[in-house]
Amino acid sequence: MVDRPTLSLKPRPAPQAPAKARRKPFRIGGLPAVSALFDRDPDRAEKLYFDERLKLAAAPFCTRMAAARKPFRLVPSEELEKIAGSAMHGGIVVEASPRPVHPFSLDLAKGWAAAGQPLLILDGVSNPHNLGAIVRTAAFFGVDRIVISDHPGQALPSEAAYRVAEGGFEYVNLHRATGFAATLKALGGLYRTIGTALGPFPALSNLSRQPGGKPVAVVMGNEEHGMPPDSQAACTDLVTIAGSGWVQSLNVSATTAILVFLMTKG
Repeated sequence: MVDRPTLSLKPRPAPQAPAKARRKPFRIGGLPAVSALFDRDPDRAEKLYFDERLKLAAAPFCTRMAAARKPFRLVPSEELEKIAGSAMHGGIVVEASPRPVHPFSLDLAKGWAAAGQPLLILDGVSNPHNLGAIVRTAAFFGVDRIVISDHPGQALPSEAAYRVAEGGFEYVNLHRATGFAATLKALGGLYRTIGTALGPFPALSNLSRQPGGKPVAVVMGNEEHGMPPDSQAACTDLVTIAGSGWVQSLNVSATTAILVFLMTKG
């Protein structure tokens, strides 16, 4: 005789909806970055660690953490290095959820352009340290938004990028565009889109907005390969920065610093 499986009449539990994805906390180190977080959005802070040398500077942050009933602790420098995962912690580390990367839309861009606000666009900048340095530059010059592409190599916010940005991520919103070349072409109706490239292109001269003209959007490409051909074709202009010729090019973050300065102060 073959045993038949018994049927259970007990109702099955309803399937549970998947829990809302929660961004993994970043370890954000250094007094400038931690100060910016507590100044701009202290509720994102989850845990705080500091060593003896930052004890006084950390006191106001400890007060905030205590009021929110969140942990904070004075630790030896050796332990702080382990917590931070790096010796470059600056004596203080906060675990906090990163700021979100927002979706890009042309409707948003219309509002930015109407207000005459310059725009910084990254198309495949892949090194997180370069991303952090660029965000720091943008914050320094008051450019509060960056559009990043859907390039497969494009760097996204990370602990390394946050560390290099020195608090810049708290002031700069990132928007990610999909179908990037088409998006860049559409932006040409709102902005003077200027791509940077090596080659026989006109030398950069002026990035200031002309009276009655469109605001400027500068597009930076990948560190090794530059901007893809379809992105180059979608730009209003392509320019190069002329140098001595002793080295081929500047680091992308250095190039960005020059262009953002010219775009905002020129």
